[in-house]
Amino acid sequence: MEYEIVGDSAFPELEVSLAADEQIVAEPGAMLRYSPGIEMTTDTGSGGLVDTAKRAALGGESVFVNTFTVQSPGSVTLVPPAPGDVSGRFLNQETIYAKSGAFLAAEPDVDIGTEFRGASSFFGGGDAFLLQLSGVGTVFLDSYGALGQIELDGDEQTVVDTDHVVAFDSSVQHSTSRAGGLTSRAFGNEGKTAEFTGPGTVWVQNRDFERLAENVIAEEGPGGDEATSVTDFL
Repeated sequence: MEYEIVGDSAFPELEVSLAADEQIVAEPGAMLRYSPGIEMTTDTGSGGLVDTAKRAALGGESVFVNTFTVQSPGSVTLVPPAPGDVSGRFLNQETIYAKSGAFLAAEPDVDIGTEFRGASSFFGGGDAFLLQLSGVGTVFLDSYGALGQIELDGDEQTVVDTDHVVAFDSSVQHSTSRAGGLTSRAFGNEGKTAEFTGPGTVWVQNRDFERLAENVIAEEGPGGDEATSVTDFL
């Protein structure tokens, strides 16, 4: 499988070229177009009904996925749901953890599951469960805003607002805490942070969808006249 990420950096398109017997699995609604020689089917994906239900209920992903299978060589173009970036990562019997909604597509041998990461939520959106992406193949993540990578060597550390964390390698250790002291929490407008320790990669987005939603609500005010939805700000 070959792929290319094209288009404007805020509105990218993932073009996947498939040869004979190759497949790509994608989130529902991600498909923009595909060649006539490719067949699309919709099912619950790998892992069985129980794992699929867990992924949907706990990982924030859809119960169903679309699988594109080659009848004759062609291509599939996929797009993320919000303005932002797309990034591909090849897994070789490796695992990465991602926030709910960050999964766009993957090769069929990539397993999509969930893992519980503590009673207190890891991400700012309240996700106590993370998506667990593992196996062999390329997985594609999307973000809200620009998607960057922080490469951590050895015991190198970084601290990231959890609202901006998209994913991280399983080799990266992490812990969470509230940013700053009482004054910072009350007036500094910062929430939970994650301290990551290498080695490995952390993917971060430079925009915060939760903050956008809060701003929309604030702009609407009691009458709701100034903004009608989040999409007015995208």
